[in-house]
Amino acid sequence: MTTGSSGAVPFADRLGERKDQLSRSERRVAEYIEAHVEKVIFLSAVELAELTDTSDATVIRTARALGYSGLPELKHDLGAHLVLQTHPARRLATRIAMLRTDDSPGSLQRSVYGDAAERLTEAERILDEDVFAAAVELLAAAPDVVTYGVGVMRVVADYCMISMRRIGLRARLAGQMGFGLADELLLLREHDVVVLFAPGRIVRDVEVIVEHARTVGAHVVLVTDSLRQFDDQVDVVLVAQTSSTGLTGDPLNAMVMTDALALALAQRDEGKAAAHSTVLTRLRKLLVGRRVR
Repeated sequence: MTTGSSGAVPFADRLGERKDQLSRSERRVAEYIEAHVEKVIFLSAVELAELTDTSDATVIRTARALGYSGLPELKHDLGAHLVLQTHPARRLATRIAMLRTDDSPGSLQRSVYGDAAERLTEAERILDEDVFAAAVELLAAAPDVVTYGVGVMRVVADYCMISMRRIGLRARLAGQMGFGLADELLLLREHDVVVLFAPGRIVRDVEVIVEHARTVGAHVVLVTDSLRQFDDQVDVVLVAQTSSTGLTGDPLNAMVMTDALALALAQRDEGKAAAHSTVLTRLRKLLVGRRVR
């Protein structure tokens, strides 16, 4: 099994272990974070500095002193625990309240784009190139690629299936859930690869897919945010973090990860990918009634 970034130690535990090592200003920042978790995940380093009468450099130093790479990782850790502890309706109410201070369309748009940029930057930071390469190797050798997504990740699974087909891989979507999934799993064979998009919820479907893949000798590439209990049961774990604020959708990082996988696979066999692209273009022209030259 090959895995990416491991699960983080919770903020409260980090603070308890390292509080005595913080400077006075760093402790002030850390204590403010501890007391205002739901608010902090929406704040930038500058905004947090203003609220704690420190500097943005102090905020970043505090995050690093607590063992994080920076504020984005700290905020993601806080957000991940909030998701487990807070009812969705309350999270939505908090999100709306935090953005109400300046609810002009332009300001809201900047907040959403800022959240997306922060997520993508953090995703790039934690990407393990060796783990990513292992996933590419498995997919390149797969007789068939099967994609499956939990909940809203069904959209990403569908996109992944299309992306794999367009570069010449045999791929299909396992689109059924519950009882209907059994018929789709019957087609799974040795050396096939299941790309499983399951961000953070344990559902029986995921457990059955992983178990059946192991039984028939198929491989599993798990794209997840926090389902690390499957680390020893799958071949590769690619970490695609969800949003700590909820301002951007869960599929964002998983979608970008899919794009990266498709590009890496196309690069391995440029001739095959180009040939499929040519056929795809020809078929599209025929379907819209344009003459093919």
